[in-house]
Amino acid sequence: MKTCGRILLALCILALTAMAGQAVAQTKTIKVGAAINLTGPASTWGQFHEKGQRDYFRYVNEVKGGVAGHKIDMITVDTAYKVPEAQAAVQKFVLQDKVDMIATWGAGEGLAAKPIVQKYKVPTINYSTSWEILEKPIDYMYLPFGSYKMDCRAVLEYIKTIHTGKEAPKVGLLTYNNAYGRSIHAPSREYAAKLGIQLVAIEEFPPRTVDLNTELLRLQRKGAEYIFIQMLPSTIITAFKSADRIKYNPLFLGTWTSTDPDFFKMGKGLIRDRLVMQFPGGLPSDKAKGMEVMKELWKRYKTVKSFDASYWEGVVVGMIMERAFLRAYEKSKVINPETINAAMESMKNEDFGGLVPAVSYSKTNHEGSFTARMVKVMENGTYIPLTNFYIPGKDKIKVLK
Repeated sequence: MKTCGRILLALCILALTAMAGQAVAQTKTIKVGAAINLTGPASTWGQFHEKGQRDYFRYVNEVKGGVAGHKIDMITVDTAYKVPEAQAAVQKFVLQDKVDMIATWGAGEGLAAKPIVQKYKVPTINYSTSWEILEKPIDYMYLPFGSYKMDCRAVLEYIKTIHTGKEAPKVGLLTYNNAYGRSIHAPSREYAAKLGIQLVAIEEFPPRTVDLNTELLRLQRKGAEYIFIQMLPSTIITAFKSADRIKYNPLFLGTWTSTDPDFFKMGKGLIRDRLVMQFPGGLPSDKAKGMEVMKELWKRYKTVKSFDASYWEGVVVGMIMERAFLRAYEKSKVINPETINAAMESMKNEDFGGLVPAVSYSKTNHEGSFTARMVKVMENGTYIPLTNFYIPGKDKIKVLK
């Protein structure tokens, strides 16, 4: 009898050990790789992207207890705004770290990482919303919201709406000479023609340029009343300084990448009232539910003290990833690259409390939303909504008073 009792006890211990092991396996750590520019040109954007995404994952782990008990581990690699470093980072993520999902950063970096991502079938969100990233095949590559095609149409429709002259508005482009800068060239040509806008010139330059006098003089001579810019914040300050030197005062309009915390420190007395940008997200003045999460992050982790567009995108990317992990678990009880990708492609009108427009993906559309609005950038670091939210090419713009 004693022998039977010992055998029964041993079997119970083995069963409990197996159950514990199974529970551990079911609540494995979710690994996220982040290949982000932390030290290269205009790296403030990348730094606050990383901080926003990391803070949100920390919040999920500490406050929510993870995703269905799964904690999120974020592995960051600095790409220094260099394509080879981004490719190497993504290779490391898929081969060495065995990550479940990836965040890539710049337009050129995302395009270079795309073949690797598709080869190893790991879903990836790119911070830059360059539309070229979603050229076919789109498998496993995602944008958090509308691409720069959306920005182009939104900006040009806004110019058309506010222009008061009898002649067609004259618009010039001023951009970097890389994939990010050039991402607005082709769509702007297309939409300007459709909207009856004169695209008078396109000026491009290297990201490390320290003087834009020549480029702005050319735009001034061409009669550009509006300058649509695609450059990161520190270079926008350079553009403002050059415009002042040559006594040129057009309205500058940019995409949502136009500001970061350093921008407002460097831009005192330079920003004035000449910068408008497309921003596809919630602002503190909206008093949306999602902004309460942002405020909780500010209070809890003290990474930022107030609203910042770059930190905002980091949080949004983190939120979309978390939602994908949750949907993957709900559907299959397993969180891995395959189930995450399936969950991403089945997302429909996912609500993030107004922090970003409702997000939807499908097998044929990996662009999270196509909803824009124009805001005025103020020197004190705040943003004033100038329009309603609208779908460019579909909705009518309502200019707010």
